[in-house]
Amino acid sequence: MNREAAGSTILAMFAAVTEAIEAHKGWLSDLDGAIGDGDHGTTMALGFRAVERALSDKGHLPPSDLFREGAQAFLNAVGASTGPLYATGLRRAAQRLDAVSGFGAPEQVLMLEGIAAGVAERGKAQRGDKTMLDVWLPVAETARAALERGEQIWPVSVAKAEERAAATSSMLALRGRAARLGERSLGHRDPGAASAVLILRAMAETLAHRLEV
Repeated sequence: MNREAAGSTILAMFAAVTEAIEAHKGWLSDLDGAIGDGDHGTTMALGFRAVERALSDKGHLPPSDLFREGAQAFLNAVGASTGPLYATGLRRAAQRLDAVSGFGAPEQVLMLEGIAAGVAERGKAQRGDKTMLDVWLPVAETARAALERGEQIWPVSVAKAEERAAATSSMLALRGRAARLGERSLGHRDPGAASAVLILRAMAETLAHRLEV
């Protein structure tokens, strides 16, 4: 995949993510309302709309630059809470994509690993804390393992995302506002994990048929 194709693919990916989040923002905010501020869907939609607008005429840029531009746009639009988490994730993805021009399966795994690493770095959370990391970390590992086996990365990654997001319902929240609820956070799916699944499904729908393994 050359730079021009990579750029158009990344723009299409972010457009699909924006559409998915926009379509489900009410549901995400309802999930958040049970254990948090109730604004997760609204803020995620705001952030990804900003990313889509910022990149709309920049498909000629290399992948790393597109992710850096997207990170800044997300942060500018969503300055608190989720904003710095995804901005750092997108920046770490950009760093892993430095000096590459394509966006095939190996680069897409680098993207997933960068997002997971950036969110972990910024949020100071770990697996089992009932956050979006309960999706991003295992998905990055699953995608890497599939790539190394020579298999398609997206079917197993989406399946893992759905499995791990569902598992957050049985976890105690240890980070963020939900942590104040203690055992009352049990039985509620983490909204960040839920939105991560939507993002990954949209990525898969856009990227799976364009892969070069």
